[in-house]
Amino acid sequence: MKVTSIETLSCDAGWRNYHFVKLTTDTGIVGWSEFDEGFGAPGVSAVIERLSQRVVGQEVGSHERIYAELYCATRPAAGGIVALGLGAIENALLDAKAKGLGVPVYELLGGKVRDRIRVYWSHCATWRINHPTHYAPAITDIGGVKALGQEVREKGFGALKTNIFTYDADGRNASGWRPGFGVPFEPGVNVERSVVRNLVRHLEALREGAGPDVDILLDLNFNAKTEGYLKILRAIAHLDLFWVEIDSYSPEALGLIRRLSPHPISSCETLLGLREFLPYFREQAMDVAIIDVPWNGIWQSMKIAAAAEAHEVNVAPHNFYGHLCTMMNAHFAAAVPNLRIMETDIDRIAWDHELFDRVPEIVDGHLVMSDRPGWGIEPIEAAIRAHPPKGPAGLLNYGRKP
Repeated sequence: MKVTSIETLSCDAGWRNYHFVKLTTDTGIVGWSEFDEGFGAPGVSAVIERLSQRVVGQEVGSHERIYAELYCATRPAAGGIVALGLGAIENALLDAKAKGLGVPVYELLGGKVRDRIRVYWSHCATWRINHPTHYAPAITDIGGVKALGQEVREKGFGALKTNIFTYDADGRNASGWRPGFGVPFEPGVNVERSVVRNLVRHLEALREGAGPDVDILLDLNFNAKTEGYLKILRAIAHLDLFWVEIDSYSPEALGLIRRLSPHPISSCETLLGLREFLPYFREQAMDVAIIDVPWNGIWQSMKIAAAAEAHEVNVAPHNFYGHLCTMMNAHFAAAVPNLRIMETDIDRIAWDHELFDRVPEIVDGHLVMSDRPGWGIEPIEAAIRAHPPKGPAGLLNYGRKP
């Protein structure tokens, strides 16, 4: 079974766009993958289209050889959007290969070690505060945060993850605080007292609503330097948190933070390739390594997870995209032994379910794996074309002045 064509498709996803690879073979089997170029990575589509010239005509089953060849061809600029393009192609190849064999992708990864995957409700309050026109009901005050915590519990989820927000003195005018992404523009990414007070208030409201048995995860992203992260960790030491997620380009700095933290630390969602992960493993810089399967490619992600296991570290998928990405990550989570938990977004744009032939099955806070061939889910081309992509979208549009 040989590759005959590779194309990219995009569609409107509210405040961002969704992006897909369609890989067609000479048997008529089509392999799909979902990728992203709105999370600080414009141009991935152009990379895929350029690299596809070396993939057409090759055997679908030779995905390791194809990846190695593409890496060699792009070695002078390996990483960044090139790595994301390689990962997107690899994922489409695996989908086509599995469909050709009539098996789920997890069978190509050694088989599944679990039938149900515990998930956490990601961007809890975040989407309803930052993008109120797309996610209802909008949250404008601390009372809405408490109510959402209760909603999470009542819908059967055992874990949620949130971010940093500020409020006025009356607990109103909720606003996302993410200077690491330029909103507000504060290049020093300093953490002042008001930010810490507001974060504590936000977390306590979630805990009050969710109750004592729901795990709360906190994502600090790139929104501080070492001093600021430690200030936050001291301020929230009294709270019961599942983990605190921190992005840092320095394994040594992150290792220091972990050793001083009262909470488990997760990190590495923006790293690409095993080489970038290894210094963090050697430094024992995190308790849980977060791996972006759409970015890295699922075959490469299994190698990263194996290295994590050798360093006594568990892994968790980075997943805040469309339903296809959720299932791509789910096959990784089903097959990898050292899984901690899986991220997924429960709040969705109005037409999300129209874009795919089925949606992930989530029961009592767990994703139930299917035995359908490939990823077990496919985009619907007519639906994609019915929602043409926007121009400026995603993180690159955050804080953009008119």
